[in-house]
Amino acid sequence: MNLIITAALALVAQTAGSPAAQAQAAPAWTWTLYDGGGPAVLANEIPDTPRLRATLQCDPGASVVDITLYEARAEPLPRAGFARLTSGAASATSEASIGRGGRLEVALRTDHPLFAAFVGSGDLAIMAGERSGAIKVERPHLAKLRRFADRCSG
Repeated sequence: MNLIITAALALVAQTAGSPAAQAQAAPAWTWTLYDGGGPAVLANEIPDTPRLRATLQCDPGASVVDITLYEARAEPLPRAGFARLTSGAASATSEASIGRGGRLEVALRTDHPLFAAFVGSGDLAIMAGERSGAIKVERPHLAKLRRFADRCSG
């Protein structure tokens, strides 16, 4: 009987360390587009949990996107300041603020060349004082980013 229990424990330990088991245990981060009757939101999230890395939100046709980074790193900012945003060779400066829970919040116009560069590449870096963060929309999700941008543009 002890031999059976030992073999079962060895099998469980081996399975838990397998790449398939580790992939199942890793959080499934994805980009989700919410576009109903209210604001349009593109969220980098683990579905069905409160976990967020970033959100982009706009009122349809308003031409302004509010960007929130939930995992910005380094020193806290005063409640407001300025951020430098870059995507490829394009850059911009925008007002930045710290929201509840230390979230870094900036706004960006959809007609700015930086926003066009971001929509094209899916990469956006934000630096505000000593605080920095990045958004990476992976290739399979770029169509969602384009739909979001179309919805937000005036």
